[in-house]
Amino acid sequence: MFCRIRWLAGWLAVAGAMLAVEPAGTSPPAAVATTPAIGAAVGGKPGVTEFDRLTASDPGPNAAADGPAATPLNPRYRRVEVAPTKTSIYVGTVSLALPPLERRRGEYTTTYEAKVFPFFFYNETGRLWIECSDEQLRRLERGERIAFQGRAQRADGSEHRVEGTVTPADATSGRVKVRVFATMSVELIFNTTYRFTGK
Repeated sequence: MFCRIRWLAGWLAVAGAMLAVEPAGTSPPAAVATTPAIGAAVGGKPGVTEFDRLTASDPGPNAAADGPAATPLNPRYRRVEVAPTKTSIYVGTVSLALPPLERRRGEYTTTYEAKVFPFFFYNETGRLWIECSDEQLRRLERGERIAFQGRAQRADGSEHRVEGTVTPADATSGRVKVRVFATMSVELIFNTTYRFTGK
């Protein structure tokens, strides 16, 4: 009898334990919000990823700054002719002659010849470089005055700093003022004209 009671109590205990545990699948799991991976397909459409969706309406931080491609420069700016010029010094004059300047990689370059009268032993020859960007040339084309910098290198290797301004009369010609710093204390100023002749 006691055996039957113990068997019945054991069976009831096991049954109670089984009822206390909720069977798997009896209630749906709580919904968990998920975000698709950046490279995962969206909406079941192959080839369309979350990255595509996010960037479709976002042009990016540089889109507005880049804008349309700049208009190419007129070929006439490839070459410029500068008229011979002369300036006065305390007891004489300095004349400056330049062959046409050719533009390459944002610089105009040419040779030069300077003659000092009456002190001919101060004459010199060399090469001249003038920095001039595409934007500066576009400003000239719009009729705006620009400033420039450059350098002159004598045949013996020594250099002079060069500065100046260009005042356009039209899209192809105008006036130019050139300052050549011959020494720390001597500045030569040349006023002349220019004309773009590139093709």
